[in-house]
Amino acid sequence: MANVHELNYLKEKIEELKKEGVYRKLPILEGANEAEIILNGEKVINLSSNNYLGFANHPRLKKAAIEAVEKYGAGAGAVRTIVGNMSIHEELEELLAEFKREEAAFIYQSGFNCNAGTIQAITEAGDLIISDELNHASIIDGTRLSKADRKIFKHSDLDNLEQVLKENRDKYKNVLIITDGVFSMDGDIAKLPEIVELAEKYEAMTYVDDAHGSGVLGESGRGTVDHFGLHGRVDFSIGTLSKAIGVVGGYVAGSKTMYEWLNHRARPVLFSTSLPPAAVGAIMEAIKMLMESTEYTDKLWDNAKYFKQKLGTLGFNTGHSETPITPVIIGDEAETMEFSKKLLENGVFVSAIVFPTVPRGTGRVRCMVTAGHTKEQLDRAVNIFEKVGKEMKILE
Repeated sequence: MANVHELNYLKEKIEELKKEGVYRKLPILEGANEAEIILNGEKVINLSSNNYLGFANHPRLKKAAIEAVEKYGAGAGAVRTIVGNMSIHEELEELLAEFKREEAAFIYQSGFNCNAGTIQAITEAGDLIISDELNHASIIDGTRLSKADRKIFKHSDLDNLEQVLKENRDKYKNVLIITDGVFSMDGDIAKLPEIVELAEKYEAMTYVDDAHGSGVLGESGRGTVDHFGLHGRVDFSIGTLSKAIGVVGGYVAGSKTMYEWLNHRARPVLFSTSLPPAAVGAIMEAIKMLMESTEYTDKLWDNAKYFKQKLGTLGFNTGHSETPITPVIIGDEAETMEFSKKLLENGVFVSAIVFPTVPRGTGRVRCMVTAGHTKEQLDRAVNIFEKVGKEMKILE
């Protein structure tokens, strides 16, 4: 008789992954996440990190984290609704609201938690969620947790969005339109002004997941809403504290009403210990640095434009990116995986992204340029791209 504890059904699935060529082992980073890193024992240029502003290892953030630990301890010790709501958590929310130019900001333990907790809290049976087809996995999961009905609109297709609104608006009590601010695979920006206009025309609410817009777009990284000047017209603006801010966590910015309701119904916050003091201290320092100066976002954009222009000149297909996210589209899945592998062998770490994350035949390596890169590092990376591109006959 088979031993149930052998988990044979999972072993079979793991074997399937190996046969499909998608089984992987995690790369091991030795030391801080910087522009140049020691990965699996080798020194390489890092083009795979979301550490857009180079904050993850910044001395000011590390100092603030240590000071917060000294005062508040290593952990919060409880959920916020019991005795885990420290004065430092309240200070962070006030600072974020000021930074985002919104009435209030409600913090979560991760960006994923924002979508898992907020969508189900603000919608119910009898409501409709309309979501862009390329929205992030956390939005898809958050939507599944809601009792509302859901419809998908074609990516950034406003005619299709209006069609869905026209056909369905009168059948539902509340309608919530959800879009990423910046789409993580292609680096394109949501057509937010037009989406908001449609939402207002059909009396629907808007919800923007600004994971890749936080710290990147808008004045000193205030995000997509600020970039388009739509303050007060986007009901729920999700920001991450794990990417450009360099730490961990997420938040929803919006009205005081939003804040009060989430305080009572956001399940990840009600049932999970609040952010550790070290993270909160470091986040506050990062926000203060952005409020002091635009130097970090200026450097990020300068580096991104420089890198994109160089790759484009070589003849690589960098898609329709409008942000520092720079996809280099190869196409074939196996060729994309091989391209990424060869780049790593030559000293550049950039992860391959293939089906099912992106449509079949659109495999790409996704380059994440940061403010932490020097021009010399970017030049070296470009030279390696050229060498491997020619060896693999991707370039003429």
